[in-house]
Formats: sequence, structure tokens, C-alpha cells
Amino acid sequence: MKADLHRYLRAAREALLWKLDGLSEYDVRRPLTASGTNLLGLVKHLAGVEVGYFGATFDRPFAEHLAWLESDEPNVDMWATADESRADVLGLYERACAHADRTIDKLDLDSPGKVPWWPDSGRAITLHFILIHMIAETNRHAGHADIVRELIDGTAGLRPDNDNLAPVDAAWWPEYRARLERVAREA
Repeated sequence: MKADLHRYLRAAREALLWKLDGLSEYDVRRPLTASGTNLLGLVKHLAGVEVGYFGATFDRPFAEHLAWLESDEPNVDMWATADESRADVLGLYERACAHADRTIDKLDLDSPGKVPWWPDSGRAITLHFILIHMIAETNRHAGHADIVRELIDGTAGLRPDNDNLAPVDAAWWPEYRARLERVAREA
């Protein structure tokens, strides 16, 4: 079961990272929603989440200090500064995931942990719980990334070799969208 959960987490990570492939520095940083959601920020956020849930929760500290995790600035983890390159953020995510993978490999599913930033009543958890939590968290943000990428250049889907979209030609989509718009207005 642990191997299956780990496989799903890895697949979600890959889906997220694919959304940055082939894009310019500007496009990976572009805030395309009112809340500022951007691709590189999603990766940076998930790097911190991996570090926290698979590091501090199981008393397995991450080797690097992430000063922005201690910042009082709202949403500081959801965007990359001009000084943080794409390579910096992607490298951090890779190292955070490797650290998480070592924690997953070392511990049993029923290994106990404590999430320091959760309320006392729900702080005690297991690796099993955190794996499920992280699969949900990573897939949630991979979904955000899918929408942001589609807004940038129309690229959509699960992964390069399987977009998981309706098997239609490109000409079908504009009429489909127009039909949905008509239905929405009629409703």
C-alpha cells in the first residue's frame, strides 16, 4: 500500500512540473488569477509543503533553511522573487521531494508524527495520513497549474503522453466552449 501511495504522489509531482515545460520566465511567473496564482509559485509552495509535512512532522529536518517559511508576509510562498530563478525553485522542489521520499522510504505507514502548525487536537498523525494529505494537496495544485497553463498557451491535460481530454480535433473545442457559454447564459 505504501508503494501505491508513493506512486500517486510522484505522479502528481510530475503532472505539476510538466506544466512549466517550454514556457518563458515571464510565463512561469505570470499571475493569471485575481489571487495571483502562477506556475512557479505553485512549485515553490509545494516545496515548502513537502519540507514541512515530511520533515518537521516526523522530526526529520530538511538540510536547507527556507527563510520565507518564517516570513509574516501573506502568500510569500506562492511566488518567486526576481532573485529566485526557475532553476532555484525547481532545484529546491527536487531536493524537497528527495527528502520526502527518503522519509517515506524509511518510515512505516503507521509511524507517528506531529504537525507542528496544526491545532493540538489534530496534530498527532501517521505517515499514512500525511501521504494521503500530500497526494490531495499536490493534485489540487497540479489542477491549478493545469488551468493556469491552459490560460497561457492552451496546453491542457494530465501529461504529455496522455492528455486525458476528449478525443476530438482542435476545431471542436471553440464550438464546444461557445455552446457552454450559450447554456450558461440561458440558465
